[in-house]
Amino acid sequence: MSCSRLSTALLLAAAGLLVGSGFSEAEQDFASTLPTVSTERAITCDDLYNVQQLSCDSGVISVQAALYGRADSKTCSEGWSPQQLSNTNCAQQGTTSVLKERCDGKRVCQINTNVLRTSDPCYGIYKYLDTIYTCIAEKRSVTCEGSVLNLQCDKGKVLYIHSADYGRHDQTTCSYQRPAGQVQNVQCSRASNIVAQSCNGRNSCTVSASNSVFGDPCVGTYKYLEVAYICYCPQLPAKN
Repeated sequence: MSCSRLSTALLLAAAGLLVGSGFSEAEQDFASTLPTVSTERAITCDDLYNVQQLSCDSGVISVQAALYGRADSKTCSEGWSPQQLSNTNCAQQGTTSVLKERCDGKRVCQINTNVLRTSDPCYGIYKYLDTIYTCIAEKRSVTCEGSVLNLQCDKGKVLYIHSADYGRHDQTTCSYQRPAGQVQNVQCSRASNIVAQSCNGRNSCTVSASNSVFGDPCVGTYKYLEVAYICYCPQLPAKN
């Protein structure tokens, strides 16, 4: 699908959910560029045992923005005094990054608000977790150790890496003519942001699937690089 044929309804839905919800213009702008299957919003009132669940019936999760704090006096307000709802400019720093790290690329993700209470952005104010995410159709690429990962988008689109893992999770992938001892360890994993740093925003990129690039998470095991990504239409020119 070309950039001009992206679903207008879905793009408007993403922008509409973000506007007026305490999210930045940059977060709103990025959400409007993604080739979404659907755009969702989840709000969870803060409580010791409350868990927010993000899920996609089709595609995988891509968190666009997350607010832990308070942006209005009505959300999660039942049973709380006006004073406890008075600060509507309250936001925990780093919330979006936490949600993205835990949930991007998954079909289902659960977050307990406990993980966000690293500090109190507004003492005495009752807070909530408000997350905007899209469900997007991702692509996956597997590159055997010693080979080179090549990612390429259609003209006018650029790469966005959801996740990259160097290791081994089964005995069959990249196993041809390999001794049994080199494919037995299926608990070998090293998540990495190296691919994202090299490829995000580019039309194409190459990365070597090697220990020299990613380190060796399991000596003696023959590994592979597994990458989940999308190609989307940028608002700015693609990198060369």
